[in-house]
Amino acid sequence: MASQFVARSLDEIRFWSRIMKEHALFLSLGFNFDDTKLIQEAQQYIDLFERIEQQLGQFTVNSDPQQIATFNNQVYQAAASIWAYKRKVLGLSLRCEIRSNNFPLLLDHTSREAAYFAERLKELNEGKLKPTPAKIIKENVFFLRIMADHSKFIGHLLDPSERKLVDQAREFSHDFDQLVFQATDLDSMRPQSETQPILDHFLDENRVSVVALRDFKKAARELIEECRIKSIIHPLLADHVFREAERFLHIIDMFEASLTSNK
Repeated sequence: MASQFVARSLDEIRFWSRIMKEHALFLSLGFNFDDTKLIQEAQQYIDLFERIEQQLGQFTVNSDPQQIATFNNQVYQAAASIWAYKRKVLGLSLRCEIRSNNFPLLLDHTSREAAYFAERLKELNEGKLKPTPAKIIKENVFFLRIMADHSKFIGHLLDPSERKLVDQAREFSHDFDQLVFQATDLDSMRPQSETQPILDHFLDENRVSVVALRDFKKAARELIEECRIKSIIHPLLADHVFREAERFLHIIDMFEASLTSNK
């Protein structure tokens, strides 16, 4: 159990610290040139999560669990802080106190991911390693909404002349919105362990859709890197959303393995 706690903690921090660092970069690129304070704050978060990534190098799966718990608390504070920063920027945007190229939905989206990261670290330190049926559904609701958001962002950041790709992005947005509604309905039904066949089907259905979106993102990333399509999508952003789809598939694998072990 201790080794699982260490491995899971390091995995979460490795993945999400990079995501947080990239969020700060993307937000800074979207600000106006005169939003100097917000840009400086974004740079501070880039530096903060780079330091966390460097600290990761001193730990292994054989590290002392107590040291990892302390590290989790430290990173939790960083995640909570960047969440507050993102919510502050969202408030400024909604009140029209700043004008930037950061969609309000993007600001909300990135703050949800920071909250998720912080919550994962808190759960790990509380010893919550085995997912319950309710946890499986809630986490799928979270990631399905993330995938739906990605589809919307891609559709809006592609050049309007890329009609086929824009249409594909809109189709993915619609499909994932429907999956979010379906998952939310299942969440309100609060299925227990005896409804495992429903959870198995739920995960299988989500996997099919996420694989299709992951493959679309991969193709788009390659086209953007090779300058073969017209868009204002940063190549790092294209890779960023691809990695998050891969992460969701990894989590579905973990959930399926957990359900199988309960049979």
